[in-house]
Amino acid sequence: MADETRTLEWIEQVAEFFTRQEGLPPITGRILGWLMICEPPEQSAADIAGAIKASRASMTSNIRTLIAVGLIRRRTRAGERTAYYRIDDDAWEAAVRRRIEGMVEFEGITARGLTLVGADSDRASRLHAAYDVYRRVGKAFSHLEGAGGPG
Repeated sequence: MADETRTLEWIEQVAEFFTRQEGLPPITGRILGWLMICEPPEQSAADIAGAIKASRASMTSNIRTLIAVGLIRRRTRAGERTAYYRIDDDAWEAAVRRRIEGMVEFEGITARGLTLVGADSDRASRLHAAYDVYRRVGKAFSHLEGAGGPG
């Protein structure tokens, strides 16, 4: 029981992190937390619900969200109707790369906004603030292969 309590506490830390950092509902973070440490690594929705003490009804939309963002994938087994879910080892790198690419993309959007309103206009100060931050982030990550940064 102590191990289960510690496991659930850790899963809750994961949930709180993803709620705070990504705006995900806590249940979504709990699903991720469980799938990071569960054995076997592929779990059915019922397995996940039982492990994190959630209703099966809450699983469907949250699992769909995680599939859509590429953090988990769905698998079926021949002769079974049950779907199983897992986190692949490369899911985290892909998620971080998508985040970096999004930052670089927003740098371009803010640059176009500066062109639209005039870089020296009074209206441009908020755009400059965003552009400068996203440009620095883009430069910081541009050395990563495939990160979407300039050069």
